[in-house]
Amino acid sequence: MIDSRIFEITAELAKAENIVIVPHKGPDGDAIGASLGLLHYFKNKGHKAKVIAPNDYPHFLKWLPGNEEVINYEQSKTEAEKLISEAEIIFTLDFNDLSRAGDMQEVLKTSKAVFVMIDHHQEPSDYAEFTYSDATMSSTCEMVYEFLHKLRADKEITPEIATCLYTGIMTDTGSFRFSSTSSDTHRAVAELIDRGAKNFEIHSRVFDTNSENKLQLLGTALQNLKVNKKFKTAYISLSQEELQRHNFKKGDTEGFVNYGLSLEGIIFAVIFIEKENEDLVKISFRSKGDFDVNQFARKHFEGGGHINAAGGKSNLSLNDTIVKFNRILPEYKEELMK
Repeated sequence: MIDSRIFEITAELAKAENIVIVPHKGPDGDAIGASLGLLHYFKNKGHKAKVIAPNDYPHFLKWLPGNEEVINYEQSKTEAEKLISEAEIIFTLDFNDLSRAGDMQEVLKTSKAVFVMIDHHQEPSDYAEFTYSDATMSSTCEMVYEFLHKLRADKEITPEIATCLYTGIMTDTGSFRFSSTSSDTHRAVAELIDRGAKNFEIHSRVFDTNSENKLQLLGTALQNLKVNKKFKTAYISLSQEELQRHNFKKGDTEGFVNYGLSLEGIIFAVIFIEKENEDLVKISFRSKGDFDVNQFARKHFEGGGHINAAGGKSNLSLNDTIVKFNRILPEYKEELMK
């Protein structure tokens, strides 16, 4: 447990100068918010800290304080690998297996640094010396907030830190409507607002910056919506041609899968997105209640995540992936029709 080892972590931090913070590949609001929140804290404590993201992330997150300091591994490999080799401590945030770091996986494996994992996904691997893992938590940003509390650093949460952590909690809870949102989540959010997070401004910056192309892409996605009432399931598909037609930018499909889940009577929603350059289909799964999309994704689509939110992939064509999905559904009839 992290509580019993917090003094060991404090001792490691006390003697460390160089710290690297790593979110997962394709970082979302939670991963970037947690990373930048910790970045501000460590820099304020006098450490030489850097965030190294495996690749780029959506434009609607690039207003966050500290964004200009994030190093993109794909664009700056030499600089990033030098920082990793010099790091005394590496924090990995919002993932629990080094494979989620994409192309950074191998260089991270060669590091002699002390690894600290902070993550809220199920079934963590054992690569880190210190593991703070709790799948019941709403987000990694809420866990970072609790981590700072365990370090007795509550009063050191600046408006910049509060803004980053609030953003991650807000995005990973679907604006506080997912079942993972607890009373503790709301208490953390209240404290972050008191510490300077402007909740109305953060919401606007994340959700009210849509482009015409993104809204038109959403229209196409909704036209492609298929509903299978027999299995209380809805799914959306987007081909590479459709993405290109609407000038797709990273992050444009964020939240699309939730439209299927908003349908009355639907408890399982999926979106299939064709990734031509990567020769695969990216899949997002969402559910209500007890239907476990984490296990579904792990068993059938090389993925995983949480009980009600998970991701996966398929190396089949878009059409064949959808055919495979529909063939699998009858296996879950009893669970889906409860």
